[in-house]
Amino acid sequence: ESFAMMFHPKKRRFHQRNIFSMAAVSQLLLTAINRPCHIVGVAAFTTPTKMFHRLRLLPSRSLQTVHTNNQVFFQRSNYRLSLLRMSSALSDTEKSEIEALLQEKGDQIRALKEKNTPKEELAPYVAELLSLKSKLDPNAGKRPDKKKKGNNNNQQKKKSNQKTALSDAEQSEAITPRADDYSKWYSDIIRASSLSESSPVRGCMVIKPWGMSIWDAIRTELDAQIKAQGVDNVYFPLLIPKSFLSKEAEHVDGFAKECAVVTHHRLTAGPDGDLIADPEAELEEPLIIRPTSETVIWSTFRKWIVSHRDLPLKVNQWANVLRWEMRTRPFLRTSEFLWQEGHTAHATSEGALNDARTMLDEYATLAEDFLAIPVVRGVKSPSERFAGAEETFTIEALMQNGWALQSGTSHFLGQSFGKAFDVKFQDSSGTQQEVWGTSWGVSTRLVGALIMTHSDDDGLVLPPKVAPVQVVIVPIEPKKNDKDAKIALDKALDDLVASLKKSGLRVKIDDRDYIRNGAKYYEWERKGVPLRIELGPRDVKNGVCVFKYRTGPGGKESVDLNNAAEAAVSGLSNFQTYLFDAAKDRLTSGITCESTYENMKNLLESDEASVFPGTGLFLLPWKCDAVNEEKIKDECKATIRCYPSAENGPGMVDGKKCFFSGEDATRMALFGRAF
Repeated sequence: ESFAMMFHPKKRRFHQRNIFSMAAVSQLLLTAINRPCHIVGVAAFTTPTKMFHRLRLLPSRSLQTVHTNNQVFFQRSNYRLSLLRMSSALSDTEKSEIEALLQEKGDQIRALKEKNTPKEELAPYVAELLSLKSKLDPNAGKRPDKKKKGNNNNQQKKKSNQKTALSDAEQSEAITPRADDYSKWYSDIIRASSLSESSPVRGCMVIKPWGMSIWDAIRTELDAQIKAQGVDNVYFPLLIPKSFLSKEAEHVDGFAKECAVVTHHRLTAGPDGDLIADPEAELEEPLIIRPTSETVIWSTFRKWIVSHRDLPLKVNQWANVLRWEMRTRPFLRTSEFLWQEGHTAHATSEGALNDARTMLDEYATLAEDFLAIPVVRGVKSPSERFAGAEETFTIEALMQNGWALQSGTSHFLGQSFGKAFDVKFQDSSGTQQEVWGTSWGVSTRLVGALIMTHSDDDGLVLPPKVAPVQVVIVPIEPKKNDKDAKIALDKALDDLVASLKKSGLRVKIDDRDYIRNGAKYYEWERKGVPLRIELGPRDVKNGVCVFKYRTGPGGKESVDLNNAAEAAVSGLSNFQTYLFDAAKDRLTSGITCESTYENMKNLLESDEASVFPGTGLFLLPWKCDAVNEEKIKDECKATIRCYPSAENGPGMVDGKKCFFSGEDATRMALFGRAF
C-alpha cells in the first residue's frame, strides 16, 4: 500500500524539518501496523498565496528508511525525500482492482479539469491517483539514477518504444484523407464508424449494429413504398435446383461463373481425421445457393397463375444472395449481400413495362428524398442488361471520386421466364396466353452509396431521415457537490428529451460517466449523427442549450430550451436539404457534356478508384454498337452507365453525330468508370 501526505501551513514560510518529521512519524506508524507500504511523495500547499510546493522543487534534504531486525532507521540524503519501500507482490485480483480504481480516478480528474476546477481542489485527487499508481509500480514518479547510464539508456529505449506503439495505435484509428487515397478513406470510414468488419469467409462481411441499423432504416422506408404498390412479401428457399437455371439460357450464362454449388448433404471423417464430404451423401441434383430468385419464383408462379383474375401477381422478398466475387469492397461488392427482390407477372406487356418503370421511380424517390443521393434515371445498353431481360432500367449515382455507382435496377423480362417455366393464364375469352414479367431490386450497396456521397475526412455523415440516431445529447455534469445544479440539469434533460421525442425525432442521451465529453463528441461525429446537443449547468441557468450539426456552414449555436424541439426539427430538415443540394451540385458539375473520344480516353485511363476528386462522367452522342462499346471498355476501362431518360426524349439526338464513330447518333449515353 502507499501513503501520500499533504501539508497546509498557515504561513507561506514553513520549516522543512516539519515535513521530514511528519514523514518519519508516518513511516513509523505504517511500519507499526505491519503492512507493506511506502511513501510516494510529500508536498506543501499554502492557500493564501495559491502556491503548490512539491518537495523536489524545494531546496531540501531527504530521509531514507533502512529496515534491520525489524527496526526502522532514517537517513538523510542530498537528493529528495525517498523512503525505502517494503512492498510485496500483488495478486492478479488486487492488480485488477487497483487498475479499475486508477481508471475511475483518472476519468474523475479529467472531468474536473474540463470544468476548470482550481488546482488546489484538484490536488487531493492527484495525490490519490499517484498513490494508486505506486501500488502497481513503487518506482512510479521516481527520477532515474543518473549514475546508471546503462539503465537510463534502457529506459529511454522503452520510452521510445512506447511512443512508437502509441503512434501506431493512433494511426490505426486515423482516417486517411480522401485526397491521399480515396479507396483507403472509404475503408477507414467503415472501420471508424463501426459499420462492418471482415468475416472468416473470404468476400463476406459482418455487418455491425450501427451498419445494420442504417440498413434497417432503408428497409423500413422502402418496404412501405413497395407495399403501397400492391406488393406482398414472401420468402423462397435459399437453395435452387441446378436444372432451374438451365431453363433460361441467357440467365444461366449471366450467373454461371458466380454460382456456389451444394453437392453433398453430409460430412464425415476422412482417413486422416479431417471432415470431408461424405461420398455416400451426394445429392441426386446439385443445388445452387441463390444468386437471384427468378427461376424458383417463376416455377412457383406456374402453380399460382391459372386465370386472368390471378393477375397481376406481385411479390417481394427480403433475403440474402450469394454471387462469388473475386474482388470485393464492403457494401459495394461482396460475395454475400442483403437485398430485396420484387417479382411480378402481368397479362400485358404494357402492364409489365409500367410496373418496371414505376418501381424505378420508387427507387429514385428512396435515393433522393430519403438518402439525399441525387441519381440519373435511365435505360441500360443491350450489353449491360440483366441476364434474360428485354430492358433494364437503372438509377446511377455519382460518388465523390467521380465514379458511378449503380444504385437500383428494374427489369422488364418480357415473356422469357413465363415461357421457360410454362406459365400461362386463361384470358376473359377462354384463350391461353403467355405471361409477362418484371423483377427489380436494391441491396446493401445503398449503404456504400450513402458513405461515398456524403462523408468527409472526419468520418461518416448521415442524412437525418436515415440516421439511426438523429440527435445525441451530451450532458455536462455540474460540480460533484452541487446537488441543486444536478437536479436542475436532470429536469432540463428530461424535458428536452420528451419534447424531442414528441416531435418524432430519434434521440439518445450519452451520459456515460467513464468517457470524457471530448471523446463522446469525437465518437458521434465519426458515426455521422446529424445533430449534437450540449447541455450543462450554465446552459440550464441561462435557459439555453448548444446545437452543433455534423457538417455544414454553421458552427455551434445557442438555442432557447423552450424552442429546442422545434429548432431541431427545422434544422434537421434544412440539413437533409443541404446534403442533397451539395451532392446535386457535385453531380451536375461532374458530368462533361462535350468531349472527343481521345480526350475522354486520356482522362479515364488514369482515373483510378483511389483518385480524388477524379474525372467524373461523360454525357455524349452515341450510336448503339456492341462492338464499339467493347472497344471503349477495353481502352478506357469505362462503360455506358445508362441512356439517361431526361436526355433521350423524342428528337433530342436528331442531327447529332456519335463521338466515337462519327455516324448518326441514336442515343445520348452516359460513360464513366464505376464501382
